Amino acid sequence: MHGERARGQVVSETMQETSSKLFEEKEIRPALRPEVEMDDYEDGTDLEYTLKVEILPDVKVDDFKAPKLERWVAEVADTDLNTALENIASQQKSFKDAAKTVKAKNGDAVVIDYLGRIDGEAFDGGAADGHQLELGSNSFIPGFEEQLVGAKTGDEKIVTVTFPEQYHSVDLAGKEAEFTVTVQAVKQPSEAKVDDELAVNLGLENLDALKESLKGQIEADNASLTRAHMKRALLDTLADEYSFEVPAGMVDLEFAQIWEQIKRDAITSGDAKPEDFEGKDAPEDEADAAEFRSIAERRVRLGLLLSEIGMKNEIQVTQEEVNRRIMEEARRYPGQEAQVFEFYQKNEEMRTQLRAPIFEEKVVDFVIEQADVKEKTVSREDLEAAVRAIDEEEANPTKGKKKAPAKKKAAAKKAEPKAAKAADKKAPAKKAPAKKTAAKKKAADK
Repeated sequence: MHGERARGQVVSETMQETSSKLFEEKEIRPALRPEVEMDDYEDGTDLEYTLKVEILPDVKVDDFKAPKLERWVAEVADTDLNTALENIASQQKSFKDAAKTVKAKNGDAVVIDYLGRIDGEAFDGGAADGHQLELGSNSFIPGFEEQLVGAKTGDEKIVTVTFPEQYHSVDLAGKEAEFTVTVQAVKQPSEAKVDDELAVNLGLENLDALKESLKGQIEADNASLTRAHMKRALLDTLADEYSFEVPAGMVDLEFAQIWEQIKRDAITSGDAKPEDFEGKDAPEDEADAAEFRSIAERRVRLGLLLSEIGMKNEIQVTQEEVNRRIMEEARRYPGQEAQVFEFYQKNEEMRTQLRAPIFEEKVVDFVIEQADVKEKTVSREDLEAAVRAIDEEEANPTKGKKKAPAKKKAAAKKAEPKAAKAADKKAPAKKAPAKKTAAKKKAADK
């Protein structure tokens, strides 16, 4: 009953053991999973198989010296602090009753009773009394709020809307509903003032305490922007200084990821439909394909370089650091924390993927600490603009391009490396935990 399964398990384990031993003896570092060719195996005969594997390049970093870098520093200006205070005040606005003759407009709130029906029948979750709804907030079904603009206290309106096709309730998705709405009151916004009362409402002693708290937050934010800017400058410098051949298979994987991003962007923006890309695993334009491959090569090369620098300097990622990252991931999915945590605990490959970016950041920090750094004082606005340009370039290389979908060009020639499996020098897996949990995590391109 179990002979065939046992034989297959023994053969697989033997191949794993012998190939690992071969790589160790020959000092071979595979770039990707080896291709295996095995003749038909018969009991009582020797097991023979052939391995085909791309190897990682020998990256020379023994004489590595951190480059000169410029650190952009933004001080907390009074204007930055005042803007932050005004933003907080605008978020703390309250609503006061308007005269009964006032017609509601966007930005006003209406207190309503409503009852929804589909085909004349009331449905679960379709009724409420005394609900305060801010018009223009888009918190209700599309089209609902718009039909209440112009309503006065005491008005009764019939609001007809269609639930979205992707609505969370399958029973309501795509169906037309009619709501009977009674307007109990119209309220107009009253902006909060920047004073001690605002601070007290936020749990602080007075306005000075609020300012001090905000200043600390802005300083921390500025420090984060400064580091992002320095990291990009470091990667650009390393990309210019180091040139070596990279495994074609790793570049192919990175190229495929870039092309998938291009397609997603085009479909999401409405520039193309999924069927426009059927059967296309690369851009039709050869120049575009060459550009994307250049981007892929840069990312792979930088990933391997950072990995080698980290290994040579014995930079390690602790289990505690990985666990913290797992908890951060779990908190992104309220109500599903236990499932996400269990998924990572049972999946070594996905834990390795979490470890990779932690390793990369530690290597970057190490190099920056060794670098000859010159500070430059800039405005918060200039620092934000520089980092925003980096983020847009890396997260959406096709943004602003107006060409046909198949010919979209990437502006990410200087994008950061995709996090490689630095600890074991293997290529990154491209799976997302959301496929095995209820979470839906959008893959982000670094």
